[in-house]
Amino acid sequence: MSDALITGLMQDALTTLMWIVAPMLAMAIAVGIIVSLLQTLTSIQDQTFSFAPRVIVIFVVFLLSFPWILRVLLTFTESIFKDFTPYIK
Repeated sequence: MSDALITGLMQDALTTLMWIVAPMLAMAIAVGIIVSLLQTLTSIQDQTFSFAPRVIVIFVVFLLSFPWILRVLLTFTESIFKDFTPYIK
């Protein structure tokens, strides 16, 4: 295996990972900002108040986007296994 092949494979893997994680990360950031604003406005400094909503939202987004995530992962895996000969050399 050449260095270019390994670099390309790692780049594709990281790109796929970023596409999979992006919806959950975006929602976690949005909920985090909203909760921070609420905490600032109400002077509530409870750590679970900032943590629990993010965990719940990430879990819900994961459940809703799981079929899409599965399709993306299957497409990535198929592209690797479709032509496996470059990886054997």
